[in-house]
Amino acid sequence: MGMNRSDVLLAVDAGNSKTDVALLSRDGTVLGSARGGGFQPPVVGVGTAVDGLAEIVGRACADAAVPTAFAHVTACLANADLPVEEAALTAELLDRGWSRDVRVHNDTFAVLRAGLDEPHGVAVVCGAGINCVGMTADGRTARFPAIGKLSGDWGGGSGLAEEALWFAARAEDGRGEPTELARALPAHFGLETMYALIEALHLGRVPWERRHELTPVLFRVGAAGDAVARSLVHRLAEEVVALSSVALARLGLLDEEAPVMLGGSVLAARHPQLEGRIRELLAVRAPKALIGFVTAPPVLGAGLLALDEVAAGPAAAARLRERYGA
Repeated sequence: MGMNRSDVLLAVDAGNSKTDVALLSRDGTVLGSARGGGFQPPVVGVGTAVDGLAEIVGRACADAAVPTAFAHVTACLANADLPVEEAALTAELLDRGWSRDVRVHNDTFAVLRAGLDEPHGVAVVCGAGINCVGMTADGRTARFPAIGKLSGDWGGGSGLAEEALWFAARAEDGRGEPTELARALPAHFGLETMYALIEALHLGRVPWERRHELTPVLFRVGAAGDAVARSLVHRLAEEVVALSSVALARLGLLDEEAPVMLGGSVLAARHPQLEGRIRELLAVRAPKALIGFVTAPPVLGAGLLALDEVAAGPAAAARLRERYGA
C-alpha cells in the first residue's frame, strides 16, 4: 500500500475474553483489522500477554499490507486498572518498537469514547465485572481501581450470579428467606435442587466459569416479582448510580448536562427493572445527567481515542463511526 510509519495509527481494544485491533489512516479509514483471544496480564504476565497481542497486531498488518510501525498507538487494555499497571504495559509496548508514541488506557475508556461524539462524560460498564471511568475534553479523568471486592466493588455479571447462588442456597436449606431462585438456578442446568447444583459446581461437572449464565435468570426471576431477586437488581442499580455520580462529581460535571453512558453485556441488555431503577436514582443524585447506552464495538472507541491523539478532526471520527455502523 506504500504507507510509511507516519501514516498509520494502531488502535487496540483488549478485553478479558477477546481482543480487537484496527489499523487506521489519519482520515479515519480502517486499513486492516484482526481479532484474537483475551488479554490477561495478571494470569500470564505482562510480556506473555503482549506477545499474544503482537500476534494479533501482526495479522492486522498482514491484512493491511503495512509494516508493524505506527505514528501512534492507543491501547485500551483490560487489567490496566492501576497507574503502575498502565506504566508497565506502556513500557512493554514501547519496547516492541511499534511506535515512539504510545498511550495506554483501561479498556473502559474505549467503551466511553465509543458512546460519545467528544471525549466528555462518564461510562459505567457492567459485563463480567463492573467499572466506571470519566473524562473531559481537557484531558482530566476519573476512575476507580476496579479490582474487585478488595477495592470496594460490587456487581458485574459474575458477582450477581454468586449473590444469586448464595441466596438460593440459603433459601433451600432454611437459613434464608424463600426465593424462586432456589428452583430457577438449578433448573437452568437441568438440575432439580440447589444441593445438586452446589455439588455439580464444586466437583466441576458444571464449570465454575458458566456461572455468568445465571445472571439473565436472576433478572427474569426479579421481573416476575421475586423479592430477593428484585433486591439484587436494585442493589446493582445503586452501584451504577454511586459510581457514575461520584465520577461526575470528581470531574465537576454534576451541575451541567453530561452524558452517563451505560455499556457491557448486563447494562446494554436494558433490563426494564434495572434501567428504571437507575433512572430513578440518578435523577436524585445527578439530575442533569443524560443517560445513554453503548452498543458500538469498543474498538471504535480505541480508534477514536487514537484519532484524538493526532488531532485528526471530526471528519475522520465520522468516517470511523460510519465504518462501525455507529
